[in-house]
Parts: sequence; C-alpha cells; structure tokens
Amino acid sequence: MSDLPRYEYVKLADQVAADIASGKIPKGAALPGERAMTEIYSVSIGTVRRAVQELRSRGLVATLPAKGTYVI
Repeated sequence: MSDLPRYEYVKLADQVAADIASGKIPKGAALPGERAMTEIYSVSIGTVRRAVQELRSRGLVATLPAKGTYVI
C-alpha cells in the first residue's frame, strides 16, 4: 500500500510536517506566504492551499486571516 501514488498536496503537507517535527520550522513560526511556497516547492498555488488545509486538519498550523499561517 505504501507504493501507491500520493497527491502532490499530501506530499507537500508531509514535507512541511516533517520540517515542523524536526524543528526546522519552530513552534510559533510563520509559514512562507502562498506565492513564496509555490516558488520554494515548485508547485501550483492550488497545491499549496490544499497542503495548508491538510496541515490545519492535522492540527499543526493555524491560519489568521490577513496575518498568515503559523505553527502551533
């Protein structure tokens, strides 16, 4: 089952989650903006939005309107 393909947004969410778990992105830190993440990770803005939504559903980040997304 681990050899099944995964959606790009899940791969991105897993990568960011791993960075949070390792301390590379510390608690309280802001994630880069959506457009910056598209360039950093070479994905579309839709992929970034779905990945951030996935991270919110996992309880790893919180988004404050007009402020950004932060690690919790």
